Order: sequence, then structure tokens, then C-alpha cells
Amino acid sequence: MYAVKQSTTASLKSAAAVGRRVTGPGNYFRFRKAHVPGSRVNGQGSVRAAISGGDKVTVTAATQLQSKGVDKLSSSGGGEIQVKAVVTIRKKMKEKITEKIEDQWEFFINGIGQGILIQLVSEQVDPVTNSGKRVQSAVRGWLPKLVPSEYAHIVEYSADFTVPSDFGCPGAILVTNLQGKEFYLLEIVIHGFDTGPIFFPANTWIHSRKDNPESRIVFKNQAYLPGQTPPGLKDLRREDLLSIRGDGKGRRKEHDRIYDYDVYNDLGNPDKSKDLARPVIGGEERPYPRRCRTGRPPTKTDHLTESRIEKPHPVYVPRDEAFEEIKQNTFSTGRLKALLHNLIPSLAATLSSTDNPFERFSDIDDLYVDGILMREKDEEKKEGKKLFLGSMVKEVFSVGERWLKYEIPAVIKMDRFAWLRDNEFARQTLAGVNPVNIEILKEFPILSKLDPAVYGPPESAITKELLEQEINGMSVDKAIEEKRLFILDHHDTYMPFIERMNALPGRKAYASRTVFFYTPAGIMRPIAIELSLPPTASSPQTKRVYTHGHHATTHWIWKLAKAHVCSNDAGIHQLVNHWLRTHASVEPYIIATHRQLSSMHPIYKLLHPHMRYTFEINALARQGLINGGGIIEASFSPGKYAMEVSSAAYKDMWRFDMEALPADLLRRGMAVEDPSAPCGVKLVIEDYPYAADGLLVWSAIKEWVESYVEHYYSEPNSVTSDIELQEWWSEIRNKGHEDKRNEPWWPKLNTKEDLSGILTTIIWVASGQHAAINFGQYPFGGYVPNRPAIMRKLIPQEDDPDYEKFICNPQQTFLSSLATKLQATKIMAVQDTLSTHSPDEEYLGQVNPLESHWINDNEVMKLFNRFSDRLKEIEHTINLRNKDSRLKNRSGAGIPPYELLLPTSGPGVTGRGIPNSISI
Repeated sequence: MYAVKQSTTASLKSAAAVGRRVTGPGNYFRFRKAHVPGSRVNGQGSVRAAISGGDKVTVTAATQLQSKGVDKLSSSGGGEIQVKAVVTIRKKMKEKITEKIEDQWEFFINGIGQGILIQLVSEQVDPVTNSGKRVQSAVRGWLPKLVPSEYAHIVEYSADFTVPSDFGCPGAILVTNLQGKEFYLLEIVIHGFDTGPIFFPANTWIHSRKDNPESRIVFKNQAYLPGQTPPGLKDLRREDLLSIRGDGKGRRKEHDRIYDYDVYNDLGNPDKSKDLARPVIGGEERPYPRRCRTGRPPTKTDHLTESRIEKPHPVYVPRDEAFEEIKQNTFSTGRLKALLHNLIPSLAATLSSTDNPFERFSDIDDLYVDGILMREKDEEKKEGKKLFLGSMVKEVFSVGERWLKYEIPAVIKMDRFAWLRDNEFARQTLAGVNPVNIEILKEFPILSKLDPAVYGPPESAITKELLEQEINGMSVDKAIEEKRLFILDHHDTYMPFIERMNALPGRKAYASRTVFFYTPAGIMRPIAIELSLPPTASSPQTKRVYTHGHHATTHWIWKLAKAHVCSNDAGIHQLVNHWLRTHASVEPYIIATHRQLSSMHPIYKLLHPHMRYTFEINALARQGLINGGGIIEASFSPGKYAMEVSSAAYKDMWRFDMEALPADLLRRGMAVEDPSAPCGVKLVIEDYPYAADGLLVWSAIKEWVESYVEHYYSEPNSVTSDIELQEWWSEIRNKGHEDKRNEPWWPKLNTKEDLSGILTTIIWVASGQHAAINFGQYPFGGYVPNRPAIMRKLIPQEDDPDYEKFICNPQQTFLSSLATKLQATKIMAVQDTLSTHSPDEEYLGQVNPLESHWINDNEVMKLFNRFSDRLKEIEHTINLRNKDSRLKNRSGAGIPPYELLLPTSGPGVTGRGIPNSISI
């Protein structure tokens, strides 16, 4: 589905045509062509359309070939065949009268054959042109019958061809849009060849010829390795890849489908304010994965910074990467933009004049019980605009007033005080929203890898004696030997930034380490927290260790220490594990896939569902979340240094080979090698919900990928001889992750086993890994004390002026250390949005009904169905685990079940479901 230059001066063949709207029942729109019994075109069948609503599928007759003769296809004598193309177009969902008039004009233009031109391209070579044989026709149709329907935006047209009997099988279609604006092509089906209907799935925007004179290529749903490409399609395969790469120059236009690389030089806005200047992220000094290039000019004040496009104007993404209208209208673009453009400013207007800390825990409870009375701008009152409508955040109207009300997060829904307990604090390292940083304590003493000349002695202040007091006299050496000591270590990640972070107004943070003990009863509990500040001339020793304590003062100080650990963990989760390791790292894989793998390539077809919407959500994030002055900077402790923290983590710890789940578990010591286990690893803690469920999903993906790869790469040397595949992997390493290109740990790509491992890792990161660390954000973070994103005060010491206030009112000290009301409500709203599934979500093991003809290979479909069935079994297994009373981290009084890796979900904030791709 790419572009190639094509002349449109050839004469158009006349055709009897039918244009019709397709309607049908159902709550969720699904549409597909169906090759039903008797539909093979041999003069005796019919062309049918299937419309699916929910699980119910009804097959409605389109044009009956025998009775009406419109679609009757047969040989016409003289060695020619009459062939019909059925072209399915999705119209934009419009409401304005002027746009409806435009639609009628469009129907008229298409009806007289002046709107869309298509050419069939044969797999066989024309000896005269030395390229694929071609035959051309116009798409025709008259004004369709206007049937009131929620699906009235689906339109079908037809085009008739007279094809020589020796034409061969068509393998591609060139589409030229002669109209003044783009249209969305769903699919073209060719009827009339002996092989039966030939499907050309498109699901793409076709640009107007006035925007780009090149035609678009749509290939049929047959997968070919480069060496297997039919002779008539070789030139098109090569040219479509060239057209999608662009030349790396100029500013990208909205209709472009150009994929190229750039650094993160678009986060700052120095033209607006010096305070909004941000360094370039990506390059030797601050390494990072690359993003999609937009080509905007530099700012006036800094030639290294790309000028910004501010809300509500869109940032460029290749045209087919944009959200589809159902997602725009029901969720992401509309909702996320409403969040950034309407809700956040309204919250600021409501709370900024009195942006105070929470004074009582009941103030936080009021967010869920009463809500916030919102101030409205005059224009909002006049236009009756809705600020926001989400799953867990709702607008409530009362006597002309507007209230913003939050739903109770899952973490306190069943047990309001669970967050206070040490075992819940520890449980969330294994079954919370960030279960990927806990690691086994392998040696003692605990050492920093930072430069001691800058950051002081590397030894931790946590001593053996202190730990042994907390583990009932067991020696540290024995506890390490029995794999009972674990650590959550954010020290080295934060320490280089702490001094700058703490210089920001209203922010105070430490570099933290937390040691846990896994009891013989199978309970994880925290036993020591170390909070460190950078050494100074007056205070070379700035490491303090806290334990639970047994009286009121130490108990409250312990709570504050845990809050600082949670704040550190929230920042690492958002900036490293969520944004860097999924969103940012996957974007280069998608760019390389489009640039180097033809849409005919079997690996492109395998990866395509796992690329959906990622570009658009990343572009929105750069525009309003991770940008200078954006919500992430405003809401998390690192502030303006947030992306520099993310870059440092990429430099120090990101490795492609360690993004595989089994490898990551082994690296952290949370599993040991076990050749007899399904994934070759055995968990050190059996009751580790993220890892236990994740390994089930990983193994299912691995089995599916291995069988798929074996199907296409059964011949010796087929992987090394695949030039597109080798260029794809080279580009990922050398361009997409350019700053890591010389690392020795990159996997080789010589065998089908190599390929299967690489693909399994990419699909896991885009699906299961992202789901596990994204969709629990509101369920766990929606209650601020459980997971504060920002801390505003250090823990008071006895010689501090505020220590007496702490002794007199520890609750107020605790609450005033957390985010203010404005900060809290901002991040809660964002977490709600990011935790929400769209109604058009596509889940792992499912196929978009609009793409049901994604591949013409029965064996592959059998393999995919087996994958789907395996995921259903996994869902059943996870549900049983959540009812197993022996698994204390996922069951018990007040403990929410671990559902983040359940494959399916409904829309909204559900705390479950694995989408195919990073779609939010």
C-alpha cells in the first residue's frame, strides 16, 4: 500500500456500475467481505457482503448475478474475460450540511467515472513494457440510496474490466484519486478469475492527486519473501519502499506517508521562554531511541531545537498512523486533547489561586465522594462545552454548577487502609503497576557504581547488623544463600540529578534503596529504607537508614520514607519502564518496518497489528505530556530533568536482548535457568503475579512466532538471503537505536531461531509488557498517598525547625509532603486517561474485522487460531490463579486480583486487557 508514479491519460473503459451503502445492526461496527458458499464468480454465484454486529453475523445479498446480471462475469469471446472490482470506501463521519452536499457531489463524480481510477497489475510480465501487465478502468457508481443508519458512512462502488485471457493473476492495484480530497479505502475485491475472489486489503488513506501526483499501490493479501516476488510485481515492490522512505528533507505534510528518523529536539520551546528551553535528547551526550521525523524548521533562538506545534494543532505522523475516527470521537484524540486543552487549564483556574496541600485524608476522599467544583470560562458556558468525560473521572452537573468527580481506585476500593500496610507496599513490587524493578540481593555490602570522587563512598549505609535485627537473627549470608533478600534500588538512577531536582521550587527527593525480606510464610516485607542526598562540604555523610520502628514517631517517619520510595518508583515507572522501554523504544521498530519491509513481506504482516496508533500517541505525548512545561514535568519529582533521567537510564541499562521477559527475570535474579520449564526459567518467588502470568503470555507469543517463521523460512539460508529482513534489522540497530549501535549484545540475525527471538521480544514489549505497566496507572496511582508522583518536603530531622510541627501534627506533615491538590488532580486525570481502553481496541490474538483478509494462507490462519485459543486458555488459568488462596499476592481479604495480563477487556478503566499495540 504505497505510491508509484502513473500516467492517467489512458482512456477509461466504460462500465456498468453500482454504488451502494451498506447497513447493518450491532453496537460495534464490523464490516468485511465474505466469500460465502456459491460466491465464486463463474456465472452462477453472487457477490455478498457480511456485516457483523457483536457476535451476530448476517449475510445480506448484494447484487444477484443471475437475476440482475450487473455483476455477472464471464468470458466475452475473443480471448477476453469480464472482471469486476468491488471497491469499499469508508466516508468520514460528518454532520455539517455543507459536508453532506460535498458527499453528494463526490457520489456524482464517482458515478460518472471521474473520481477514482484503478489499474490491475498482473503477476506476469508484459514482454513489451518489461513490467507487470496492466489493465485500467474507472470506479463508477451512481447516487446510493440514502438509508438512515449508523453505518451509512460505508460505501461500495464497482469497476468493470475487460481482461485478456492470458493476463494472469492480478497481484497489485494502482489507485489514483482524481478528487480534490482524500478518501479512506477499506478493501478492493476482484471477481471473475477462476481462482475465485481476490482480496486486496487496504485500510489506508488515498491522497488526492492534487496533493501528490503519484498513485497508490495496494497489494493482494499474499505474502512473498523478496526472492519469491512474482516477476510482474518486482518493480512495484522496490518502488513502494523507496516512496515511503522519503529523502530526509523538507517539512512533512499532513497527507505524507514518509517514515524517517530524528532525535528528540522538539520538547523545548525557547522562543516562548528561556525556562522552557530543553536539551536535545538523542546523541552522544544524551543517548536515546529515535522518533519519527517531522521536518519542522528550527526555533529562532536555538537552531538545534525544532519549532513546536502547540495544541490543538496536530503533530505530523504518517497519514495511516493517525487515530481512526472511532478512536478520535470516542476516546483518544478527542479525550486526550480535551484533557490537555480543556480540563487541565480548568483545574488550574479552579485550584491555582488556592493551590494548597491536602489538610486531611478526608480531603482526598472528597475527590471520590463530592468532586471538585469547576470554574468555567465564559465561552465554555456559552457553548456548553464538556471538559472531559472518562471512565473513572466524570462530570456531574447540579443546579447549573459543574463538578469533577473521580471514581474510587481499585487499590482502596476493597480495603481503604491497605496502602498503609508494609505487606501491601511490598506486594505492589510484585503485583503492582511497576513490578519490573524488584531484584534479588546478590551480594553484600550494597555498592553504588557512581564515581566516588563525586558522590562519596560507594558502600550503602545499610549494614549487616541492621538487617539481621530485622530478620529475626538469620544471618545476611544465609538469607542471600536462600534467596530471601530483595532490593528496589533507585539510588544510581536518581543521585546524579538530586541536587538539581531539589533546587526546583516545591520539590524534594532522595536517591532511595529499599531492602525486602521474603519470609518462610511466603510474605514479602520491607525491612530497611536508605534515603541519600549528594554529599556536600559541610555534610559528607548524607545517607540515612530507616526501619519500621515500634513507637509513634518512628512509625510516621517510616511512612514518610515509604512515600519517598514510592515517589522515586513512580518516576522510574513513568520515565523509564513505561515511556522509554515501551513507547520510545518501539517507535524505531515501526519506522524500520515500514521503510525496509514491503507490505507483501510476511514479517511486515506479522508485525502490522502491533504498530497500530503508537506514532499518534507518542506524538501527542511529545506535544503535551513529556514536553518542557508539560504534565509529566509538572507532576513528577524530576521536573524539567525528567527526560534527562530517561536518557541516563537508556544509556546505563537499556539492552534489546534484556527486553525479553525470561532474560529480564534472569538479569534481576527473579528467576533461575531451568531447561525443563516452558520458557527455560523457574521463578525464585512462585507468587510473582506479573512474572508468572507474563511467562504464560510470552510463551504463547513465542510459539506463534516460531511457527509463523518456520512456515516462511523453512529453506536453509532463507533468513540471511532475505535482503529486506537484513536491512530492517540493520536499520533498527544503526538508525533507530543509533546511540547503541556499537554494543556487542545486539542479537545476530542469521537463523530462523534468531529471527523468532527478535520478533517475540518486539511483540511482547508492544503488547504484554506495555499492558502490564500501563493499564494499572489509575487503579494504583489514583489514590495519591499510595503512589505519590511527587514529594515536596524532605523528612524532618530533630534539628530541623519543622520537627516540632511534625511531632504535633504528623498527619499534616505527611499530607503537606505530597502533591498539592492541583498537582494531584492533574496526574489523576492523566492516569485515568492513560489507563483507559478505547472501544475500538484490538487485543492480542484477535483480528480487526476490517482486516479479516490480512493474509491468504490457510496454514497461517490455523496457526493464528491456535494462538488465539492458547490465549483463551491463559485467561482461564489466570482467573483460577486469582482464586487460589495459596497465592497471597493476588488473593485474600481486600486484595485486588492481578488481572493486568488477562488478554481481553471491555472499554474503559478495567485494569485488564492486552492490546496488540501501544495504543495509549
